[in-house]
Amino acid sequence: MAEKKLWGGRFSESTDAFVEEFTESVSFDKELALYDIKGSIAHAKMLGKQGIIPKEDAEKIVEGLTEIENEIKEGRFTWKKELEDVHMNIEKSLIEKIGDVGGKLHTGRSRNDQVVTAFRLYLKDQVSDIINLLTQLQKALLQKSQDYIDLVMPAYTHLQRAQPIRVAHYFLAYLEMFQRDKERFEDNLKRIDMLPLGSGAVAGVDFPIDRDFVAKELGFSQIMRNSIDATSSRDFAIEFLSNASICMANMSRFCEDMIIYSSSEFSFVELPDKLTTGSSIMPQKKNPDVLELIRGKTGRVYGNLVALLTIVKGLPLAYNRDLQEDKEPVFDTVKTLKGSIIGITKIVEGLKINKEKVESAAGGFALATDLANYLVEKGIPFRQAHHIVGSIVAYLVNQGRELESITLQELKNFSSSFEEDALNLLSPYTVADRRKSFGGTAKDQVLSQIEFWKDKLG
Repeated sequence: MAEKKLWGGRFSESTDAFVEEFTESVSFDKELALYDIKGSIAHAKMLGKQGIIPKEDAEKIVEGLTEIENEIKEGRFTWKKELEDVHMNIEKSLIEKIGDVGGKLHTGRSRNDQVVTAFRLYLKDQVSDIINLLTQLQKALLQKSQDYIDLVMPAYTHLQRAQPIRVAHYFLAYLEMFQRDKERFEDNLKRIDMLPLGSGAVAGVDFPIDRDFVAKELGFSQIMRNSIDATSSRDFAIEFLSNASICMANMSRFCEDMIIYSSSEFSFVELPDKLTTGSSIMPQKKNPDVLELIRGKTGRVYGNLVALLTIVKGLPLAYNRDLQEDKEPVFDTVKTLKGSIIGITKIVEGLKINKEKVESAAGGFALATDLANYLVEKGIPFRQAHHIVGSIVAYLVNQGRELESITLQELKNFSSSFEEDALNLLSPYTVADRRKSFGGTAKDQVLSQIEFWKDKLG
């Protein structure tokens, strides 16, 4: 005979095997087990404190939950699909351990507010971990900026060489991106850090509960003010998935850069051997698999965001079973995002720059803008100066020459405003250091940014 459900009082038939298999969530929501126990312990203490259940019963419940917690941590707990979810598994085990007293735990709460409380506790921890991981990535980028402060490289627009920049300036660009990612997650925490427990199934609780006590026990800074909203809202999880998607996009851009720069055609960087793989057939290959997988997993995280947006878009208030589908996209995203940040951090730490390659690529026609600006300083309107230097570039391209090879006399053939000092601009280091505006690539500006980040990141 099938085991009677904890909620089975009004049913005359056992649950169909298909329904049990189709509706179970314990196979994945057991990820919330320790958070569910944490919430239940706080709830039990409150019930005892308020005299809703005898204090000795509350103490017995806490002892039983602590024993179950240890079993789960040690891998000794047996999960049963027929008990549907993590919450029912734990409650049934509690009743088996301490008897009918365990059934008092669910006084004054519903699975609706119970599950979202555990979910919020889980995300609080995970988002805090992600913020810390992003800080480690930023520190790795900052170290690389310091290591290569005296090296220039070409910056690209449209994947065409644009202007010379300091390599440090390039790494600091990604450091800035990841700072915004951190700030988005920090802001997300404000909306995750809200206690729903005490909202019941939808309308609140008819026992004299103390939600302030529970909030303090669980470390929540706010209490949700509306029971309908508390049990049915998942925008905090959608916001997390949105932030994760943006963060993955930023990391994917870095991965794309490194994949391109590590190719034989560029050879700007060398990836660490221990973070690359070989080919099963081509012995010369050194494949950037970690970078490629992060780039690929970005689409996976986007899909998780779209999945949860789609789940909630048509739900009437309040709780609906559709919301069981909120866990897997979030769990998968947490695992994917954390792994990706760790992977990129290791890549950055082990990255080596090919000095000769990047330095030689930083010159040539990437210096052209500064010749045009030179003419502007001589009083020539920029559009005319742009045309003059464009003609110089065309002249040299037709001869198969680089910009550094031009002579003063050749320059004068295009404009009499060129003087000897114009030849000083035919150095990528000189050109980079002319960009002295705040946020520019001049060495003094970059050093100032490095000092700023050293102080900010500690």
